[in-house]
Parts: sequence; C-alpha cells; structure tokens
Amino acid sequence: MFEQLSLLSLADGGWGVALLVGALVTLVLALSCVPLGLPLGLGVALATRSKRRWLHLSATAFSTVFRGLPELLTLLIIYYGCQIGAQKLLAAMGYSTEVTINAFVAAMIAFSLVFAAFSSEIWLSAFKAVPKGQLEAAAMLGLSPSAIFCKVLLPQLTRVALPGLSNNWLALLKETSLVSTISLVDLMRQTSLAVSVTKEPMLFYTVACLGYLFFSALSGRLFHCLEQHFNRHQRGA
Repeated sequence: MFEQLSLLSLADGGWGVALLVGALVTLVLALSCVPLGLPLGLGVALATRSKRRWLHLSATAFSTVFRGLPELLTLLIIYYGCQIGAQKLLAAMGYSTEVTINAFVAAMIAFSLVFAAFSSEIWLSAFKAVPKGQLEAAAMLGLSPSAIFCKVLLPQLTRVALPGLSNNWLALLKETSLVSTISLVDLMRQTSLAVSVTKEPMLFYTVACLGYLFFSALSGRLFHCLEQHFNRHQRGA
C-alpha cells in the first residue's frame, strides 16, 4: 500500500509533479477556451436571430456542424487540416517549408468552436426568456442600442443562461482529455504514461478521477456563487 502511494510522491521517482503539471495543462486549456468560445457563441446566437438571411444561414450552419461532429473529429481536423492547408498554401506560393501547429493552440481553437456552438443554443433560449416589453421601454427612455444590450439585455441573458453554460463548461472540462490523441501532455496523458511505466492502473486512474471530480466540484461552487450574484435582485424582490 505504502509502496503504491510512494509513486505519487513529489520527489524524484514519483509521478506527483508530472500529474500536477498535467492537471494544470487540463485546467488552463479549458479556461483558455472560454474567452473565445463564450462571446463567439453569443455572436452566433445574435446572428441566428438576425433578419439578414446570409447571417442567419451562416450561424445555423456553424451551430449544426460543430454540434453534430464528434469532438475528437473536430480536434483532428483542426490539428491536421490546418497544417496540411498551410503547407499547400505555401507550396502554391513557391515555398516548401514544413508547417507545424502547436497542439495546445489547435486544441484551444477546436474546443472553443465546439463550446461556442453549444453555448449559442443556450443563449438563444435565454433570449426567449427576456420580455420584449423591457427592450421597448428602454428604447422609449432614449437608451442607445449598445446601452440597451449591455445594461438591460446582457445581464438578464447571463442570469438565465448560467445553468446551461455551467453544463457546457463541465462538458468542455471532460473533453480536454481528448488532447492526448495529438500528444498534448494533459492529466489524462500523464496518467496513461504513468500506468504504462508502473503497471498500476487502478492507482493512477483513481487519482485522475479525483482530479476531474475536484475540478467539477470547484466549478459547481463557482457557478453557484455566480447564480446567486445574478439572482440577488430577484431575491430582494
């Protein structure tokens, strides 16, 4: 028992540091997708509601494609497809340079697109929950369209969308385990390496489970605080 636990040591010969670094990569990757995927999802939702046909069709196609494709396939297409496309473009321009794309950047782009596609549906549902009368009243008060969106619409959209967005975040956190297929050393990749060397699958897979559960519990607590913050006025009423 103690021999097995010594494998998790932070000292030389233990896998503790490697697992912590892998967990950090997992968390940083997931967090890096939010600043890109969240506003992109809102933009896709706004485009879907647009009266301009080309905007509506483009947004619908984006949402349909990235919600319909398996996340692993999206990741592989972005990682390998961008490299091949860049190489062919350079070859057409007379250059024969080999192009390689950073695995972390490719994963961030792929998962951000998937996160945006799923979050766009959450934003669309949130739009339906905001009474049109509030927007009309804000316009009658002389507020500009940007002020109406930022001060009236967006806070209410966020309040309604938070539960759905929290589910999307948890799904994103779990999807990051797919990056081991493109040799990015995240928590799951480090766990697999440790298992292959030590032949102790139950120990390291249990540690990986605890790591993902810890991130999920921490995320749940954070979203709970955010929901309380955005619902504070309703509680006061």
